[in-house]
Amino acid sequence: MDLSRRQFLTTSALVTGAVGLGLRPSHPLRILILGGTGFLGPHLVRFALYRGHHVTIFNRGRTEPTMFTNLFSQVEKRVGDRADDLASLASGEWDVVIDNSGRDADWTAASAQLLKGRVGRYMYTSSTGVYYPYFGDDITEETPVLTEVMENDDGSSAYGVMKVLSERAAQAAFGSDRTVVVRPTYIVGPGDRSNRFEYWPARIQKGGEILVPGNADDPIQYIDVRDLTEFMIRLLENEASGTLNCVGPESRLGMHAFVHGVHAITSAAVHWVPIPDHDFLIEHGVPYAVPWIMPAGNEVGSARINFQHALGEGLTYRPLATTAADTLEWWYSDAVTPERRARLEEGLMAREAGIIAAWRERL
Repeated sequence: MDLSRRQFLTTSALVTGAVGLGLRPSHPLRILILGGTGFLGPHLVRFALYRGHHVTIFNRGRTEPTMFTNLFSQVEKRVGDRADDLASLASGEWDVVIDNSGRDADWTAASAQLLKGRVGRYMYTSSTGVYYPYFGDDITEETPVLTEVMENDDGSSAYGVMKVLSERAAQAAFGSDRTVVVRPTYIVGPGDRSNRFEYWPARIQKGGEILVPGNADDPIQYIDVRDLTEFMIRLLENEASGTLNCVGPESRLGMHAFVHGVHAITSAAVHWVPIPDHDFLIEHGVPYAVPWIMPAGNEVGSARINFQHALGEGLTYRPLATTAADTLEWWYSDAVTPERRARLEEGLMAREAGIIAAWRERL
């Protein structure tokens, strides 16, 4: 598969632009995005411009977007730093702000306080990580969350607490009626910078013996970046407020069904090697293979997030095959460097045969 960045991005823009889901709003919004050039940012910019809105992005000016680059000539750019330089945001008015780069509660508090008199609505991009440790089987927006880091934390609770405190900082400045908090689970799709979900379409396309961790019905949850960002823009168009878990797919999905769903995009001959033994997987360094997270201990409910509220507000989903195929096409375009593709193959792919051999020795 040899697709140039120009070909991929042009095709992707045409395909995803066709899912506007209704007429364009009669009153274009002035949208400020804190961030804008990372993973979510280009998808937000694309859909916001498609819907006829005016977009301003604020960032350090150090990262160039790798998707929809031609659209950024239509975007106003303001340069600064969330940590210590908000001077370029001292003037200007917007209808909404989307905070995608809130990695510190103090950053959120500072930007929200600075903007509260000149922006109508604040959207904070949080995470279902706020529910860590995940002890429920039906985790809703009303599930209690931590506000202090757990003892002996490995970083998991610290991340969740940071997101909770950031949400509350936005709500303190804008009030609950002018704040929208979206809590996505693992965000996947073209432009992903994590080397997590893309493992599966890339590995399955290669064929052969494929390690499948966990039990058949171990639950899987994820959200396509385009489903998330389009939903975010529509929420702002509808003047929504409140907190929403942004999770997919709409139908409950187990790990075995997931890999079969990804396999639908390729004719590669595969032989599945299920390994349901959690202790064995931990012993061999496979506690997760996103979107599979071992449903044990503090993670037992991590893929059991309730998203009925978001469904009621209009969250929609692409098929898994579409997400996987588009991710694979992007992965082999020149929007991804050969060095990055090599790093993916140095991880679980490189250890897979050895783990399978060790599993068979135990049988």
